[in-house]
Amino acid sequence: MPVFLHTRIRVGDLERTIAWYKELGFECVRRVPQSPQGNQLAFLQIPGSDHVLELCFQPGYPLAVPEDLMHTAVGYPDLIAQCDRLEKKGYQIWPDHWRQTFPTGRRMAFVTDPDGYEVELLEQK
Repeated sequence: MPVFLHTRIRVGDLERTIAWYKELGFECVRRVPQSPQGNQLAFLQIPGSDHVLELCFQPGYPLAVPEDLMHTAVGYPDLIAQCDRLEKKGYQIWPDHWRQTFPTGRRMAFVTDPDGYEVELLEQK
């Protein structure tokens, strides 16, 4: 049976992006200072998850992330507490009415990483 192993995204600043994703609960589990193609790689994983987010940085690579190209999703047992924590650290949670959807819909919100990738935040009880 096949196994889904990782998702790769290009980033503009590897250290900044690692720090940003750590705020969402990721840990850096492996680094490659230089791949055969000259990329610097960092592999991030949320403890207990099998899927890995591979960050790829190459100096001089012109990074342009189109809006709404793709998104990742992370589940939290208490989404309101997580979003409150992120907002206190200066993260912009969107859409503006995300809290108002909770009484009738699934608890979800979004945050945008430093390069423009969207991260969906979902409540997972």
